[in-house]
Amino acid sequence: MSAEKTAPSLAELRQEIDRIDEAMHRLLMERGTIIDRLIASKKASQTGISSAFRPGREASMMKALAERHEGLLPLDTVESIWRVIIGTFTYVQSNYSVHADVSGGDAPMRDSARFHFGFTVPYITHPSAAAVIEAVAASRGDLGIFRLDQGATSGAWWRTLADKRRPKIIARLPFIERPDHPAGTPVFVISKPLTDAAVRDVVLYAAQFERWHKGANEALIQLGGEVVASAADTNGLSELIAVPGTVEPAQLRQSLTRAGASLAQLAEIGSHAERFHVK
Repeated sequence: MSAEKTAPSLAELRQEIDRIDEAMHRLLMERGTIIDRLIASKKASQTGISSAFRPGREASMMKALAERHEGLLPLDTVESIWRVIIGTFTYVQSNYSVHADVSGGDAPMRDSARFHFGFTVPYITHPSAAAVIEAVAASRGDLGIFRLDQGATSGAWWRTLADKRRPKIIARLPFIERPDHPAGTPVFVISKPLTDAAVRDVVLYAAQFERWHKGANEALIQLGGEVVASAADTNGLSELIAVPGTVEPAQLRQSLTRAGASLAQLAEIGSHAERFHVK
């Protein structure tokens, strides 16, 4: 009869933890050497600072992480670790700051910035979404974040993104949505226009209407879209509209017009990855 296998001692278990910790640290340092080579490659090809931001790749990484995760460690912790790694290594590639609109309170925006970009990236506060947009427009390559729900007093801030040279929405955070997310405030991320890194699961438009019709809401729903925000002004009604990336601008315009809405202007102002939900 074989001898019973003895359970590992406390000292042996701690040695295993130390071994894993060292391996993780060495892998992070190895990741750093690859990023160093990536920086050298980008300098050689003279790509712009915006090439460091890859919202589509980040969304795919977060989705894969959530799908494979299991065990004792909370998903919140795993997600935050990966977000700090991604945000910090991006900062190492191209120094940037995160500008945040704190008109609805500093705490939720600070939580969102620190959770998604880490503590190395500078955090700069502003009194409105409009101020954040102007700060990003004037920067070399910073990011801006502000709440989706700005309230009626903020006006049609999305109209200032309509010009092709202006900043654009590149992401909607958090990538992974779930109840009690530690940084669950829904925010848009803006940057100067990206060349080839944008993900177009959801495309956003600034729409100006001379006349609105309630049937237009139903038309949007049928397209799989929604009105994210709206504001009235002297020119009529301005709306921020989100539709699937498969919907062409001509199709959107035609659907709204057929529904009885008089559309004066339609301009793309950004796009982002589809939200990923977990229980």
